[in-house]
Amino acid sequence: VILDPGHGGRDPGATGGTGTLEKDVTLASAQSLKAALEGAGRYRVELTRTGDRTVPREDRVDIARELRASLFLSMHADKVADPSVRGASVYTLAKRASDEETEALAERENGGAPGDDQVSEILANLAARENRAASSRIAHRLVSDFEGDLPVLPSPERHANFTVLHAANIPSVLIEMGFLSNPADEAALNEPSHRDLIARSIARAVDAWFASARGMGPA
Repeated sequence: VILDPGHGGRDPGATGGTGTLEKDVTLASAQSLKAALEGAGRYRVELTRTGDRTVPREDRVDIARELRASLFLSMHADKVADPSVRGASVYTLAKRASDEETEALAERENGGAPGDDQVSEILANLAARENRAASSRIAHRLVSDFEGDLPVLPSPERHANFTVLHAANIPSVLIEMGFLSNPADEAALNEPSHRDLIARSIARAVDAWFASARGMGPA
């Protein structure tokens, strides 16, 4: 399982109202999730970065490919224009965004540029629909677990052309754990106990998803 703490190094990502940096929240959260997943003894877990360093989006995808990952989870805590918006959400790859807010989010995460035409080829090659379906299943499982533990956005399963999800043939999702533009989300994401809650919720979803993939039950 590859965990991808968003941003890092020269790229701090979003900044909260009290100065919280997205790159710090994502790394701390990924470390909590790594511990939760490894504690079960079922998975080998690697991070795309283990410290405060810059890792280009394309390199994150390459890491997942080189390690022959079975699952890629990119972790984020972005900001939006409306500070009242809060809650977790999960995103899968698509050529067109599910809504304007998600399209704007994808453009920010892609470095200010819209996704390129490579996504058409990627979507066509995802063993075609099989890998897209696997990504959708983990997204659905994640949202189901989040809804029992955390605030979530309305319609929390969304999609857009996120560059970091271009790892063809590897089920991949981008997880927004909350928005640093919202004071309650920012405060929560600064709390280790809340990050541990997120980690436990994601770990349950990952367990269920792998169990389903082995034919042990519905995701």
